Amino acid sequence: MTTSPSVAVSQDEDVSTVDEVVVTARRAGAPMWTVERGGSTVILVGAISGVPRNYEWRPEALEAATRRSQRILYPTVGQASFSDILRLLWRIRTISRLPNGQTTADVLPTELQSRLEKVMADERSQAWRTQSLVGLGFDLSEKAGYERGGRGAIDAIRRAARQARVDGDPVGFVRGDEMVENLISAPPQTYVACIDASVAAAEAGPEGAAARLDDWRSLRVPAVLDSPLDQALNLCWPSGDPDIAPELRRQWTSAVQTALDQPGVTLAVAPLRLLAEPGGVLDQLEGAGLDPGGPAWKHDQ
Repeated sequence: MTTSPSVAVSQDEDVSTVDEVVVTARRAGAPMWTVERGGSTVILVGAISGVPRNYEWRPEALEAATRRSQRILYPTVGQASFSDILRLLWRIRTISRLPNGQTTADVLPTELQSRLEKVMADERSQAWRTQSLVGLGFDLSEKAGYERGGRGAIDAIRRAARQARVDGDPVGFVRGDEMVENLISAPPQTYVACIDASVAAAEAGPEGAAARLDDWRSLRVPAVLDSPLDQALNLCWPSGDPDIAPELRRQWTSAVQTALDQPGVTLAVAPLRLLAEPGGVLDQLEGAGLDPGGPAWKHDQ
């Protein structure tokens, strides 16, 4: 069967557009991998949280690739009902304090408690001693130089997608009642590893947080994952929740496989660690015989 000239041109344009999107995204100042299967292309963007608004990291190329993609995949979002919020407010004291009048010295190993004492020595209030380990982990990350909010890769892609009217959806949802229940029922020992890693991050100080940002911008992926702050964020709530964390990983694995069955270009912005950790999405894609093109994500690459 003879292909008409008009169809041939259309096919050439589609290929050219895909190639242009891939090349443009590779110039972005964030870790990015391209996976292709058949007529599908998935661009995986490794995002990190805590990127300050005034931090310079060259989002322009990534924004341009967003505008030329057919669809966007965003991280998992939480769905909380009004009753979930009421329950959270009702149990806020339970969630924010250690149970049964305990202090951190009752929960943490002696050596870790000693390190925590040194890190918190400049605190004017001693309320941290009875604070829940979830809340204490948040406070320690701020001592380590972590800035909440900011405008990282996720924000840049959302903004560009809105302007270009490119459709996007989260890869999944986490129910609010499950998140609240986990906060209420998980014993303090669940987050001892979080405090251990958070104390190490606080000991490294703002210099460690700054190095993490620079490693991310410079595409040094293993160095980002090795940073004390990134390890702490991974072990603390919600990423470190024993029930939530496996579900987040499952959702991303499933979403990427589904995207590889769809024609055109899918831009997926995911937490960097979920992509690049041992056994993560990139390792799974490689194990399936695919070739994620992009920066090294393992020390031995």
